[in-house]
Amino acid sequence: MLWGTGLTTQRAHHRLRAEFDQVLRHPWIPATPGKPLVAHFRDGQPVAVIRIPRLGLDMVVVEGTSTSDLQKGPGHYADTAFPWDPHGRVGIAGHRTTYLHPFWSLDKLNRGDLIELRTRFGTFDYRVTGSRTVLPTATSVLAQTRAPTLVLTTCTPRFSATRRLVVFATRA
Repeated sequence: MLWGTGLTTQRAHHRLRAEFDQVLRHPWIPATPGKPLVAHFRDGQPVAVIRIPRLGLDMVVVEGTSTSDLQKGPGHYADTAFPWDPHGRVGIAGHRTTYLHPFWSLDKLNRGDLIELRTRFGTFDYRVTGSRTVLPTATSVLAQTRAPTLVLTTCTPRFSATRRLVVFATRA
């Protein structure tokens, strides 16, 4: 059953990647420098490409964290910042054991490791500052910050949803 989920995700991801590669070919430059960029995304629509060299991860991030959104790949938590925002916490969730298991090795990240988010508004680099395990109800890990930060969340231990592994990073 776990293997079969990857087929669904692979098909969806292939389509999303082609769509988002077209978007990345035509970056959007704001007409007014310094003005906040406002973008609206529908659930399941590509928002960014996440690349984590240490893990060999290079996948499209979609808007939303519903079951159907996360079947396509990692998902951006609604009501968290976007990478291009001047401040705030970007939140991204991903499966650890199903749907191509993008965050399978998230526990292997070390302080200082690079996490890159490519968007139509530019590429934003983050450096890992730490991680911790929390209960699924600990939504405070998504609380907004003054500095531009990032959290990645996934279930832990593998094959269980009893806890969440949270990786914290700051924008470089």
